[in-house]
Amino acid sequence: MRRIVLTGYRGTGKTEIGKQLAKIYAVPFIDTDALIEQRTGRSIPDIFHEDGEERFRDIEREVTASLPAADVIIGTGGGIVTDPRNMENLRRGSTVVLLTADIDTIGRRINHSSRPPLTGLPLREEIAVMMDRRRQNYYASSDLCFDTSDTTAEIAAKKIAGLIQAGTATPAARTDALAFFRSGRIPAPALRRLEELLNNPPSDPQTRILGVAGYPCAHSRGPTLFNGLFAEYGLNNFYTLFEDPELSQIMQVARAIDAKGLSVTIPFKQDVIGYLDEVDEHAAQQIGAVNTVVFACGSAIGYNTDWLGIRKPLVGMKGAKVVLLGAGGVASAAAYALTDLNMDVTILNRTPERAKELAKRFGCRWAAWDTFDTIRPDLVVNTTPLGMEPDTRSPLNESQLYPDLTVYDLVYTPPITPLIEMARAKGCTTITGTGLFLEQAKEQFYLWFGIDVPDETMRKYLP
Repeated sequence: MRRIVLTGYRGTGKTEIGKQLAKIYAVPFIDTDALIEQRTGRSIPDIFHEDGEERFRDIEREVTASLPAADVIIGTGGGIVTDPRNMENLRRGSTVVLLTADIDTIGRRINHSSRPPLTGLPLREEIAVMMDRRRQNYYASSDLCFDTSDTTAEIAAKKIAGLIQAGTATPAARTDALAFFRSGRIPAPALRRLEELLNNPPSDPQTRILGVAGYPCAHSRGPTLFNGLFAEYGLNNFYTLFEDPELSQIMQVARAIDAKGLSVTIPFKQDVIGYLDEVDEHAAQQIGAVNTVVFACGSAIGYNTDWLGIRKPLVGMKGAKVVLLGAGGVASAAAYALTDLNMDVTILNRTPERAKELAKRFGCRWAAWDTFDTIRPDLVVNTTPLGMEPDTRSPLNESQLYPDLTVYDLVYTPPITPLIEMARAKGCTTITGTGLFLEQAKEQFYLWFGIDVPDETMRKYLP
């Protein structure tokens, strides 16, 4: 059987429910904390007191790497999910179940625990602070979520086993989702895989689906990249296209089949916020656009990873004069990244009112599109879709380029756009959108699975 791993905060029932699951499946139960105490000959409070938390985490990492690969139920320590190396080991070949409970229930269950406090706060406040601090990590660890607040370990184990056997999507939801995917431009091999996963019954109810949400999005390199990474890390997931002109339809299907996550692209990066339960600080309060959705425990949470990918190759140009072309969702992320680097930003857009609005949000300048020649920037960043296949136009013409200009085109299909090709011919320094795609996808993978993928591994699966 596929290994079952239980994650969650202390007091959510990992040990007792794990033992009950072990009885159901007739396999051993291993508690990582108990295994640490067995191997070291010391209690965890003693390890914390004598060696500190950092040494405990080292031991925990070693124990996690040595766990059996199959036919076992594993209960984990509350903080194990914060280490990407642990997540890489725990997620491989496993179904990971996140156990949750309300703060009062957890407080009652651990009130007399001998574990050392992790903060100087009273117990209830510490639980609230630590659960909030680790929440993103817990969500990244989860294939399934189960609230243990009002149930016994025996009943919880039976219900979890039922979810693992049947999946979380209803037969009607799978039927509707399959009709949705058949109406799109999904390649035949991918559609056959979806038909297997969404059949009644499905070929593997534990497989979670992810995809790119956009219109159009058939050009996306996401399926090749992420499905390659799923195979690399032994993850039971499938990434596909959620292509539809109606964002409401996409979100309805994604929620109904309990999708794991979405990459959001043109033209939905701003509108998708209205379909989410919450958004993180960067996406909501600053950028106003979402390119990553994480579905976990009944919630849809939005993030923006574009700005990190845009920022990384420009760190050496802090304070430069820059023209930002475009005023959409990607432009918002770019403006955030550029102002974070203290650049002198002027935003140009075919619709000046949108440029003005975006400039006001970020404290930048704005101007009419045809004023580019009067600015003579050090850097130009293209966030418009011009140059994206099949539209092969360039947002600038050859006469507007000069050798001491750096041109950063965020379009990544094709890898060498008409703008980049012209800029290279004029002797400009160029940055292609492939780097952005890699960096933002790397951050997405971390948000979805808690695994930090090395750049060389990412590049291995870039089409």
